[in-house]
Amino acid sequence: MAATLSSASHGQTLVITWSNPEFRNALGPEIYAGAIEALNAAERSPDIRSVVFTGEGSVFCAGGNLQRLKGNRTQPPEVQAQSIEAMHDWIESIRHFPKPVIAAVEGAAAGAGFSLALACDFVVAASDASFVMAYGRVGLSPDGGASYHLTRSLPRQLVTEILLCGESIGSQRLYDFGLVNQVTAPGTALDKALELAGRLNAMAPNVHAANKELINRAQDSTLNAQLAEERDKFVRNLHHANAGIGIEAFLSKHPPKFV
Repeated sequence: MAATLSSASHGQTLVITWSNPEFRNALGPEIYAGAIEALNAAERSPDIRSVVFTGEGSVFCAGGNLQRLKGNRTQPPEVQAQSIEAMHDWIESIRHFPKPVIAAVEGAAAGAGFSLALACDFVVAASDASFVMAYGRVGLSPDGGASYHLTRSLPRQLVTEILLCGESIGSQRLYDFGLVNQVTAPGTALDKALELAGRLNAMAPNVHAANKELINRAQDSTLNAQLAEERDKFVRNLHHANAGIGIEAFLSKHPPKFV
């Protein structure tokens, strides 16, 4: 059975689910393209204010399909390079998506599945979820931005352990290091992710977009440049309708209804 991707609206949240049970929800080019298309549609829709990514059933994602990779060894290197570029386009589209993106993780998030979770703005993981970069066990190095995101989130020694040893690390340990936002009871990651999305949906969308841009820029920016960016975004948001709604709601002590 081929891997499939589906999407469903839960109020103002779009849940995007991949399914590939034969290969434990392994990813492939058809998933990359479908996910980017779904994100593009969600960005255009004023009715969608957040996105949740998850895998069908009890496994988040086993990473790449080793049978497909084995076959690609008989093809010119450009074939695999193009496949990885397609996945990397997906990773970049998540990082530049102006609305909050949440990974709801049950079971294993392995290889590219781990990379995918790292690219999201929030990670909600079951207490028995596991994260692993086992590339070295099959003679490969990581992709999907794993080395980029891990080295910016965790101590060097822990990143080295994750990438070189290729052993599983639990959601609680990653939570302790601040990489997982919330640890939930098994089987409830999606429900808790939707609860988080609901809280985010009640806030001003233009502010979420501004905050995501500031966070992304800060990693490679100077203080002077970041201060200028904060100034410009603050002024722009102050003159947005949502600032009027928010300030008036605060002063009159009632919940705001942002547009």
